[in-house]
Amino acid sequence: MDKNLMKSKGIKPILALLTFATIFQGAAIILQAKWLAEAITSLFNGEGIQEQYETIILFLLAFLARHLLQLFQQSISARFAEKTSRELRSRLTKKLFELGPKYTKKQGSGNISTLVLEGISQYKGYVELILPRMVGTSVIPPMILLYVYWLDWIAGIILTITMPILIGFLILVGLAAKGQMNKQLATYRILSNHFLDSLRGLETLKFLGKSKKHSDNIEKVSEQYRTATMKTLRVAFLSSFSLDFFTSLSVASVAVNLGVRLIGGDLLLLPALMILIMAPEYFLPVRMVGADYHATLNGKEAGEAILAIIHEESKSMSNTTVSALQDISNIAFNQVGYRHSSAENLTLESLSFQIAGCKKVGIVGESGAGKSTLIDLLSGFTSITEGEILLNNKEIPSLMTEEWRQKTVYIPQSPYIFSMTLRENIAFYQPGADDDEIKAALRATGLETLYQSLPNGLDEMLGDGGRTLSGGQEQRIALARAFLTDRKVMLLDEPTSHLDIETEFELKETMLPLFENRLVFLATHRLHWMKNMDKILVLDNGKIVETGTHEELVAAKGCYYRLLIQ
Repeated sequence: MDKNLMKSKGIKPILALLTFATIFQGAAIILQAKWLAEAITSLFNGEGIQEQYETIILFLLAFLARHLLQLFQQSISARFAEKTSRELRSRLTKKLFELGPKYTKKQGSGNISTLVLEGISQYKGYVELILPRMVGTSVIPPMILLYVYWLDWIAGIILTITMPILIGFLILVGLAAKGQMNKQLATYRILSNHFLDSLRGLETLKFLGKSKKHSDNIEKVSEQYRTATMKTLRVAFLSSFSLDFFTSLSVASVAVNLGVRLIGGDLLLLPALMILIMAPEYFLPVRMVGADYHATLNGKEAGEAILAIIHEESKSMSNTTVSALQDISNIAFNQVGYRHSSAENLTLESLSFQIAGCKKVGIVGESGAGKSTLIDLLSGFTSITEGEILLNNKEIPSLMTEEWRQKTVYIPQSPYIFSMTLRENIAFYQPGADDDEIKAALRATGLETLYQSLPNGLDEMLGDGGRTLSGGQEQRIALARAFLTDRKVMLLDEPTSHLDIETEFELKETMLPLFENRLVFLATHRLHWMKNMDKILVLDNGKIVETGTHEELVAAKGCYYRLLIQ
């Protein structure tokens, strides 16, 4: 059994309950074999069928009890699996929000989506099957073996010897299947990422006339997945056949020994028949584990991948520092550095600055200077590698906390429009907002004309399957979200870089009033914004080379001035 599963919340009471149920089930199996053997032996000895009614009824009761207990075990496992998978999905989603979009991008959004949707369902199936199987394998064979030893020690020795051989073979097959399953899972992740990327870029591919050519790539990736799947199925079918074959040989060895001794007069018919009936039951739990191994392996691997994400290290604030978030008066970076991986050089190096009060801070620099990375650090999407961050003069390890994110509004280059109504898209940060507040946000961001043109008003569906919006309208949706919330920190990463200059200047008139009484960080390469900023941070090769106002930096004729005249 997976060691991570043993750490699940509430697993011990479930295992205890399953163990007790399995003990009674094992007793029912033994009694079922005993009463069936007694009835057959009595009939063989010439007794009438009427005399066996009581024994037959007892056999039927034992048979019924066995299967009722099995249904009870399945019900317990199903409820526990549902609860565990629901909690796991909640933990995974929370952790993904904590790790931020940088981590999702690194892992592949297709892979993450697969884990959240299919991976959780596969893990649920794994938990539901594996718990009763492993408990049954641990309890029922020993019970039957002890009873067989009590009936006939020679048959007990044969069963004792054959079981480890069968388990050893099962382990070897499992290792081979696991290796093949890992290859299939890796191929599936590639397919998921490729498929999602293809959907996102389909419009661009069609515009460039490359959609048909791209279909060859999709076919190639799909064929790789098909090949990996067929190899996995081949291993599964061969292992199931081999397991059944060796189980049959083990039962046959017991049957031959019993038959020879029965003919020789060394054994009575009743114990021989009881042992013969129980021999398949002795191997059945192991066979069931082998049969379900391939069905649950996907779930086991998915569970390990999910828990690896959940256990991903992330820095968090202490409780004493969290209280500092109630009123943000200043934020400072002191010799902060960041690298994407240990094998790379620092992307940001020795960043030091302090911002006090509600200020508008511009972040400028050439492409690749580190503007977006700095916004990611400020947004809490990633954690610093070195240095320290001071919030209200208190040192914190990073801004990667839910408390900080609840204080911020993030507006990226291309805001995400959810497949929901206009009302739900606007109220993203403020789900409890009423219609009057939403309409005020629409007016403030220049979306009132769009709203009035919609047939369904605030109930108009946007996003996939709904009304499509222009780039400027999408940015206005993001601004309306910011207008509706009282969050005091705004972070903007190239919010107008993909817009034409006329649309940008229209948006600028809407955005500047929203900046008032907020702490704003705006990363952009369009420098006309800088005249409206209270402070400018100029980045070059991951370092802050200049700070000041627009007028001060122009007078200095340094890096900012060179960017301005390019």
